[in-house]
Amino acid sequence: MIFGKIDYINLLPFHTFLKKSNMQNALKKACEYRKSYPSAINARFEKRRIDAAIISSIQSGKKGIRTLDMGIVAKKNVRSVVVEKNTQNASDPHSATSNMLAKVLQIHGKVLIGDKALQAYLQEPDHYIDLAQIWYEKYHLPFVFARLSINRYFHFYKRISDRFKKYNIKIPSYVINQYSQERGIKVQDIKQYLALISYDIGAREKRSLQLFFKKSKQFTKN
Repeated sequence: MIFGKIDYINLLPFHTFLKKSNMQNALKKACEYRKSYPSAINARFEKRRIDAAIISSIQSGKKGIRTLDMGIVAKKNVRSVVVEKNTQNASDPHSATSNMLAKVLQIHGKVLIGDKALQAYLQEPDHYIDLAQIWYEKYHLPFVFARLSINRYFHFYKRISDRFKKYNIKIPSYVINQYSQERGIKVQDIKQYLALISYDIGAREKRSLQLFFKKSKQFTKN
């Protein structure tokens, strides 16, 4: 079994859970081996080179893709999906959903996602627009950036996702310290950032997804 891993701080609780769980060692190794950024994971998933992954919401909405009620959800603001003010329009090559979200919200400028976006926002918050915050202010709904999607072994991954959503995540201090040093983000900022995110896709999150899919259609090429 091959699981695609996006090595961003926003998925640190899930990857901590995977390491602590009693999954097969082969799957743990595969999870680590298939690290990449969101748009690359999307492509590998579409070509069925990986069995499951948390892929971009806009990709997960395609016909025939099986999804589970777990993903990356911004409760209100998120800090790691932003548009830089007073810049020319530019998509983030590592993104899919965030680029589309900027179009839907008609926010102009350079899109940044992930840990680099979080670092930039924390350094100069007045220079950036938080896209999840704008979505929430406009529609009063959390925004779903990604969903756990399955090519094979659906029931296996459902058991994993169900357990994760009930799990009381405690990330070891040494892990957070390691990410802090690698990404240049303070430990306290990482903890505050993770508090902005949830992983359960319930009724409000599904309503938000459907609204996003509806509004993105006008920007989707035939």
